[in-house]
Amino acid sequence: MKVYSVYILRCRDKTYYTGISSNLWERVEEHQSGKYENSYTYNRRPIELVYYCEFTEPDLAIEFEKRIKNWSRVKKEALINGEYEKLPNLAKKNFQ
Repeated sequence: MKVYSVYILRCRDKTYYTGISSNLWERVEEHQSGKYENSYTYNRRPIELVYYCEFTEPDLAIEFEKRIKNWSRVKKEALINGEYEKLPNLAKKNFQ
């Protein structure tokens, strides 16, 4: 059974990058090594994998990745920190 990982990377500039891959560890290494010069993470290395979850259905993984990309920084950090009870109350807006 193929597994699809949705992941969040913390970049050197403290921004977050969210992606999806069917080979998480290979993809993280590609980000870290700068394999793709035009990628978001290329000039923001080193990166750190701070969150991932796995799906067996690619459509569900894609849907979750798209959802996370629209989240505020605070909401992403709640997910990263396992503070799941906070997620429903964190709307997409600028929290300080």
